[in-house]
Amino acid sequence: QVQLVESGGGLVQAGGSLRLSCAASGGPFSLNVMGWYRQTPGKERELVATITSAGVANYADSMEGRFTISRDNAKNTVYLQMNALKPDDTAVYVCAAGPRDYHMPYRGKGTLVTVSS
Repeated sequence: QVQLVESGGGLVQAGGSLRLSCAASGGPFSLNVMGWYRQTPGKERELVATITSAGVANYADSMEGRFTISRDNAKNTVYLQMNALKPDDTAVYVCAAGPRDYHMPYRGKGTLVTVSS
């Protein structure tokens, strides 16, 4: 059974940085695409960024330039470097993976990021 475990969340002041990690285990599985969603109470789930096994990355418009997604295929791990954080970035960040960016059935439990003003 595939498991995705996130780490790296926490409390940071506005303008600060955090690096999230997500390690996948179990399988066999197709992790062609790995990515991050974020969820805030009262708002729809938002796709933050995805990256393919070939290293092709895509970002939500509001994150591009501030966030960088990367992955280590040998470790089945994806990272999200978040810079210039804003209070609006406060959310639970959930790691996801699967064969396509529109089909990422594997999900972690999430890690909370809180950005204080």
